[in-house]
Amino acid sequence: MKRRWNPSLWAGFLLVVVGLMSYVPFFALFPITRDFPWVNLLLLAGGAVLLAVGLRRAFRQPELYRGRILGSILAALSVAGVSFFSYGLFYVARHLPPATAAPRVGQKAPDFTLPDQNGKAVPLAELLASEPSGAAGGKANGALLIFYRGHW
Repeated sequence: MKRRWNPSLWAGFLLVVVGLMSYVPFFALFPITRDFPWVNLLLLAGGAVLLAVGLRRAFRQPELYRGRILGSILAALSVAGVSFFSYGLFYVARHLPPATAAPRVGQKAPDFTLPDQNGKAVPLAELLASEPSGAAGGKANGALLIFYRGHW
């Protein structure tokens, strides 16, 4: 009797690979999936279930299904990938060094100069000393500064 191809093994491995490779280029772009990677975890869990079903078929019915050796290799690679993903995301990313030199809320920013949309250098002191927006010049008298952690 000819043994059948075991699609659960390949589908499970493919789902695990998609779950591992899609976080940084796609799901990290959206705050709902960047802060906690629930979609990636669902993809990884679905892949693990399909791999387990395929391995069970391969080992319980070896006369019907292929994949005992290759399925074990794919499962080991999947476990290694999921372990690395979990370690990086849940341990390493949570243990970043403290930002001791970062500005605090309400702290006065040091004076700096940046180019505006026309390429003209504009110092922060000039923005803060401008006329109020209701005056003849129509300029704002403040600046909103956003600081990113910078530990990428």
